[in-house]
Formats: sequence, C-alpha cells, structure tokens
Amino acid sequence: MRRKLGIISECIIGMDSIDALDLIKAAGFECYFTGHIDDDTVSKLVKKGNSLGLTCEFIHAPFRGINHMWLAGMDYLGIMNGMKQAIDTAAKNGVPTVIVHVSSGWNAPDITELGLARFDELVLYATERKVTVAFENLRMIGNLAYFADRYANMEYVRFCYDSGHEHCYTKTVCWMDIFREKMVATHIHDNLGRGDVREGDPDLHLLPFDGNVDYVKMMRKLDEYHFTGPLILEVSTRRCPEVEPKAFLADCYARIQKISNL
Repeated sequence: MRRKLGIISECIIGMDSIDALDLIKAAGFECYFTGHIDDDTVSKLVKKGNSLGLTCEFIHAPFRGINHMWLAGMDYLGIMNGMKQAIDTAAKNGVPTVIVHVSSGWNAPDITELGLARFDELVLYATERKVTVAFENLRMIGNLAYFADRYANMEYVRFCYDSGHEHCYTKTVCWMDIFREKMVATHIHDNLGRGDVREGDPDLHLLPFDGNVDYVKMMRKLDEYHFTGPLILEVSTRRCPEVEPKAFLADCYARIQKISNL
C-alpha cells in the first residue's frame, strides 16, 4: 500500500522549522507535522509547506504538566489552555488533527471523574471546531484503552500510533489492536526496548533500524487495519549534531522508504 512519507518540521536542531521545509521537500518527503501551536508560526509553516507541495498532517499539542488534568486544583489550566490553543490554531490553518497525550510517567495518576470531565470538555471543544483529537500511546495502558471505549462513537476522536513508545513502554500490548480503524496518525522512531525504568527513559527516538523495533510486524498490522495515512518520522539531529542537515534528511528518507516497502 502506498502511503505518504513525512517527518517532524523541527527535525534539524538549530534551524528554523520554516526554513527546514525546503530541505524536507528536497529529500523527498511529502508531509510533516509540527510541535508549534501559535498561529503566527503555524500559518507561516502551512503557507510555505503548501507552496512546496508539503501537507501539514497534524499539530502536536503541548504535554508538559498533562498529569494535572487528572488532579484536583487549578494547575491543569496551563496544559488545558495549551491544548485548546493547538486546536484553535489547527482549525484556523486547515490542519485536520491535533495529537494529545493522556498522561505522563511510570507513576501517572489514576483515572478520575474530574479528569474525565476535563478531557470530555477538550473533546467537545475540538468537535465544535471540526478538529480531530488523536490520543497517543505512552506508558499507561488503562487510561488510553478506556478512552478507546469512551469515545468510540465520537467522530472527531481518533488515535496516534507511536511505534517507539509501544516498543519501550508497553511492548506486550499491540496498540493497533486497540486503536484498529480509529488510527489517524503515526510517530515512527526506534529504541532498544524496555529496560530498567530506574535507568532513565528508554524512549530514545533513534532513527529506524538503529534500534530493534520490528517494522515488519508494524507494517503488517497497519495493513491489517487498512491504515492509509502517512508514515511520519519523529526524529531529529539531537543525537547526531555533526551530520550535515541534507545528509541527515536523505538518510531519514531512505529509512522511512525502506519501512514503507516492507
């Protein structure tokens, strides 16, 4: 199955993401996503991308402080307002989807009625603006699996499959079997699997094939659930600052193309 290939626009550390689009296009990519949520930056990205024939597939909402969504008090307002800003920016600029985290850390808060009410508010906010909220798999299984059922009939709720997170956080769970036909986005990157959680975060965001993610299995599952969306890399030059940007992007494109051909 032919799928578009993409990469995060902030892939070249130290380079403005708007300028990076020229190199992303030259490397062969057809689409991108961004972690910017302000309208000024995203509107410039979309305008530049459109002129190059690159589509902005989604905006990644902020996630620092996401656990406050489940806790009493007003500390949740910062992250809630950030996610709403991402939704507003997406709606204004014709970006169809916003990626949202549900919790963070190995000891994330339990599901609470307060938290569910807040996420319900966020989903309604996005629905009113006709922007899809795509929840992304991380460490916790129960809360995201619960969301798959809670929002099963919501038109503007979908899911983002992150290959690296599955491999190093919840390796025994195949998230695509939970998301099924509700998948709308991908984050592709590699790591060495789940180690001792006391040794730091195993979510390394390596280039594909520098770790041991089973991409053959991943592609078979994407085909099984008839996923037609793009394969998008979530990697950057952070781990290889000595590599020239053009060479880095050429390497990235060759690797995601190899995955696409599996």
